Amino acid sequence: MNFIMPALPLKRVSQWQALPWKTDCLGGSKTKRDEAARGNIVGVPGVGVSPCVFPTQCSPWKKNSCCFANTSQEAHKDISYLYKFNWDHCGHMTPSCKRHFIQDTCLYECSPNLGPWIQEVNQSWRKERILDVPLCKEDCQQWWEDCRTSYTCKSNWHRGWNWTSGYNQCPAGAACLPFHFYFPTSAALCREIWSHSYKLSNYSRGSGRCIQMWFDPAQGNPNEEVARFYALAMSAGALPRGLEPLLLSLALMQQLWLLG
Repeated sequence: MNFIMPALPLKRVSQWQALPWKTDCLGGSKTKRDEAARGNIVGVPGVGVSPCVFPTQCSPWKKNSCCFANTSQEAHKDISYLYKFNWDHCGHMTPSCKRHFIQDTCLYECSPNLGPWIQEVNQSWRKERILDVPLCKEDCQQWWEDCRTSYTCKSNWHRGWNWTSGYNQCPAGAACLPFHFYFPTSAALCREIWSHSYKLSNYSRGSGRCIQMWFDPAQGNPNEEVARFYALAMSAGALPRGLEPLLLSLALMQQLWLLG
């Protein structure tokens, strides 16, 4: 089969102005951009940072964030008002495991660098979602390893729960078993737990080609480069699924062209 390479655009892009994904907030039940204009979001790009203190796991996004002022605090609670989700639905979840889910919540709620993977959906509780965000392989692997001794009763945490109590409980007949029963590999965990919101990347942290779930804010945000890279690649033209290597090569060619 022969593939036709999409043509490079005839006009140069100045500082990614034509790429709307560089700093883009994931929409929810409210429009965060409108809230940002009223000053209700902490540290939104172009809005600034309020004196609100970010807890540890959300601290990477303190200076450049899509979070509402109290979202970062709620993300650290076992059953917060954000989703009424109970991490301990099969008994006590270990702190090392729970840390990854808090980081996951912080990334989802606070990161302005998920734009290339935002998809519109028609659901009662959200209008947008993320799909196939390439998480660095170390992040998926560590998440899986740290949760091996915790228990759950489902492989898809987006749907199928019993919500009659006001928060999620295991559905009738679902057995509480170690994580590795429902998620036999790190790839399965990242792919299945939130309905393909994430996928395990073949790239490592620091490569500029995968999203880090957490990072040291003192060293800068590595996800900015990743979002810029994929946004540029996607702007070159729609490519069929499964052609990621071709997409990455094309993006590199275009980056060199823009700098030329």
